[in-house]
Amino acid sequence: MKHTVVEKQKSSHSCFVCGIDNGSGLHAEFFQLDNNELMAVFTPREEHQSYPGRTHGGVSAAMLDETIGRAITAFEPEVWGVTVELKLRYKKPVPLGVELKAIGRVTSNNRRIFEGSGEILLPDGTVAVTAEGRYMKLPIDKIAQGDFEMEEEMFLIPRETDPTEVDF
Repeated sequence: MKHTVVEKQKSSHSCFVCGIDNGSGLHAEFFQLDNNELMAVFTPREEHQSYPGRTHGGVSAAMLDETIGRAITAFEPEVWGVTVELKLRYKKPVPLGVELKAIGRVTSNNRRIFEGSGEILLPDGTVAVTAEGRYMKLPIDKIAQGDFEMEEEMFLIPRETDPTEVDF
């Protein structure tokens, strides 16, 4: 099914999932879709390996945790999701060195907590990993330590290669 990209989300300097300056990170980029789902695009590298040629399950968990946790911004842009619970099911091996997609969505939303689900898709569209999570809603000043400056830490990186439409 085709979906239109509504907007690109911001990246950070240091985050393991989206941090552009984190040498060990996934360097994922996030895109809000017209159906209120969030899509992440990422390519696991050798440093993300468990068994030879396979992405570590913890890396898949981090990717889905971040994607589902960020999905709330479609409804509440100033809210950050703090993980309360995350449940995963590993269905297929996740390869290294190929571009993958993670999809996240909000399935339940109330004043303090939201729930979501997501999956990592292989290049052919096969679901490799699924997740369900529960997240507490908090503003960034209640989460980050120290003098966190949103404008300095989170920023938009537009690229000519950013998708405008996706099919999955």
